[in-house]
Amino acid sequence: MTARVGIVTFPGSLDDRDAARALRIAGAEPVSLWHGEADLRGVDAVVLPGGFSYGDYLRCGAIARFAPLMAELVPAARSGDLPVLGICNGFQILCESHLLPGALTRNSSRHFICRDQLLRVEAADTVWTGDYSPGQEILIPLKSGEGSYVAAPETLDELERSGRVVARYIDAAPNGAQREIAGVANEHGNVVGLMPHPEHAVEALTGPSVDGLGFFTSLLAHLAEGSPVGAAAAAG
Repeated sequence: MTARVGIVTFPGSLDDRDAARALRIAGAEPVSLWHGEADLRGVDAVVLPGGFSYGDYLRCGAIARFAPLMAELVPAARSGDLPVLGICNGFQILCESHLLPGALTRNSSRHFICRDQLLRVEAADTVWTGDYSPGQEILIPLKSGEGSYVAAPETLDELERSGRVVARYIDAAPNGAQREIAGVANEHGNVVGLMPHPEHAVEALTGPSVDGLGFFTSLLAHLAEGSPVGAAAAAG
């Protein structure tokens, strides 16, 4: 049975269709989820896409955490049952929802960054990174104005100690992120937040590489090897 993966659309989302396309290419069935409905529709996993949810009023992701759908998503994700990938604005929403530690703040340059970015995969044992090798370098787009990851020193130390830093910017972080962190995972490895955009690097035609496809094929491999399709969402 084909895995069904939900993509949440908030007012201001703009990469939801790109995420759906990436999932189709990987072999999944994308399922549209509306922010205002507290119904996960029995999906096996969820992607929180990039964009400007609720216009980024207050703080990026600060209003989205209170969306009716998040009332269903948060406990399912926190239990370890529901895989969730937050990309860019989705990463911000995960931090605001306290599913991931830390916060995303204004880029140190105070400028919006849009560029192809080299990353090094640090943790290849999460639900979303199993198809990568530790230390593998990948090239995917980065486009954000508030993408600088920050956290208390003790939180950063714990993320390092527990192997929950998913990816780092190679050389220096272009946005000033502490310890060059581009993505982190929760303690179960089912929730991952990533500031760059893997959904924009899934086809050679559109480039800059196909390096982002592994995030989505990793999920499908995990679902195929783990619980039957549909069981995770039902348990949530």
